[in-house]
Amino acid sequence: MSQTSAILVSRENGVCTIVLNRPERMNAINRLLLRELRTAFRELWADDSVRAIVVTGSGEKAFCAGADLKERAEMTPNEVRLFLKEIRETMSEIENIPKPVIAAINGLALGGGTELALACDVRFAAEHAQMGLTETTLAIIPGAGGTQRLPRLVGKGRAKELIFSGRKVLAPEALQLGLIERFASSDQLLKAATDWARSVVDNTGPIAISQAKFAINRGLEVDLESGLALEAKAYEVTIPTTDRTEALRAFAEKRKPNYTGT
Repeated sequence: MSQTSAILVSRENGVCTIVLNRPERMNAINRLLLRELRTAFRELWADDSVRAIVVTGSGEKAFCAGADLKERAEMTPNEVRLFLKEIRETMSEIENIPKPVIAAINGLALGGGTELALACDVRFAAEHAQMGLTETTLAIIPGAGGTQRLPRLVGKGRAKELIFSGRKVLAPEALQLGLIERFASSDQLLKAATDWARSVVDNTGPIAISQAKFAINRGLEVDLESGLALEAKAYEVTIPTTDRTEALRAFAEKRKPNYTGT
């Protein structure tokens, strides 16, 4: 395991785990954490040995309490604008990396913490976790994609209810709303998220996963006919791969396929 100032990064059996490591500040996002998180994801983009990524927080109290308001209070208005630009870009890079990203929400996830979870592909939460886009209670609005990703996930009306009120929701309600996909006990959360990630690594072709993610993400932004055309193009990418040939051969030979990402 390699340690940097604000995150911990480890790799095992094709799964990379990133731990936000500022427990003394509820894993809040400051300039340093944001810079290291963005660097880590850029490195993982090019790391073919990593097929899935799990993001979680240090400890059991907080996944990420949002922006570090102590640091934010010391910023000039222009510095705030530049910080928001960087955090928006980082969330988009997380969303668009051609590998599945799983949020293991181990506690409080407010503001930018919920926005980080929204940028991930799949969200697991501990039973005691709380989520919320609480920015309006601070006289601002979600600025790292929350106003756009939340309604795409839970619907426009529910997103407005949550953002306008700034209220927090516990994991059971988050599951009911579609804000998370699964929840688990706090002592089993990281294992559940990692096991799911490893099942993707062990049972699927990496090119197929990247193209499926591309088709889903981009297809949601266009009309159905255009989305179907995107799907057709994404499928076309998989046809000449050796992984597809290997899958057919393994099926005929009644064995597990050995995917290489080619």
